[in-house]
Amino acid sequence: MPVMRAAYASRFDADDPLAALAVGERPEPAHPGSDWVTVEVRASSLNHHDLWSLRGVGLSAERLPMILGCDAAGVDPDGNEVVVFPVVPDPADPRGLSLLSERHPGTLAERVAVPRANLVPKPAGMSFVEAACLPTAWLTAYRMLTTRGRVADGESVLVQGAGGGVATAAVVLAVALGKRVYVTSRDPGKRERVAALGATALPPGARLPERVDVVVETVGAATFDHSLKSAAPGARIVVSGATAGHEPVVNLRRVFAMQLEILGSSMGTAAELAELLDLCVSRGIRPVIDEVYGFSQVAEAFARLHSGRVFGKVVLDHSA
Repeated sequence: MPVMRAAYASRFDADDPLAALAVGERPEPAHPGSDWVTVEVRASSLNHHDLWSLRGVGLSAERLPMILGCDAAGVDPDGNEVVVFPVVPDPADPRGLSLLSERHPGTLAERVAVPRANLVPKPAGMSFVEAACLPTAWLTAYRMLTTRGRVADGESVLVQGAGGGVATAAVVLAVALGKRVYVTSRDPGKRERVAALGATALPPGARLPERVDVVVETVGAATFDHSLKSAAPGARIVVSGATAGHEPVVNLRRVFAMQLEILGSSMGTAAELAELLDLCVSRGIRPVIDEVYGFSQVAEAFARLHSGRVFGKVVLDHSA
């Protein structure tokens, strides 16, 4: 049986997810349908989704071993440079979809199989390493701001928690869209770095100079009360994560008195990914990259992500 090198979850370890990571040979990707194709992966990037998979969250034991990874850019069978959209229709999932590495093998491998409709042309002026940052965190941030947050109808944005992939992407995109952007972080170093991106950086819970029209919330319970208090009348609080608690106390009087909208958001569509790529090209936007590792350093890359010290995306260059 033909094999390829890959990084995969061999088991689950809730306390030490890095211990469940394996790197080695796995079978070449199969095609579940006639419309699927194989992409030669040139670069991929890591997400906290990968760490949750290693912990056993969102991935069942009967699917082990599972190749990890949602994000990739590479070359299709016709020689076209493409970005992989990682959402696959999945009638068996309550969401009606799944991400690569949940039911179908992921992108942290030499090759990945996806439906042909999941291939989005990579802009010529964007490197594989840059493009591999976009399909999950950046797409999530783009949808939060545009489709869900309707940022075009507002002037100001609050991003809770600087440094993570989604939060950093939201800062860069909101600034590029001409909005006043405020960001919170406990880390003075991260506040300094986010200020360099064009945002006003503040400690958690700080009073903002104004109430904002859109809040990008990925932290959860630790920041949600501040998000409510910082929201202008009719504002949209868009939630795509809960890294610091998923059961916040919500002051409903503030919600109805201020006519706030609390909106969930997850990933985006292939069309939105194409829009994001176009925006990056037209505005000269490039993803914020924390560190680039060769594929042979995948364990080090996971350790970096797990450290919590990242600012931007951790990327794997498959040519190295």
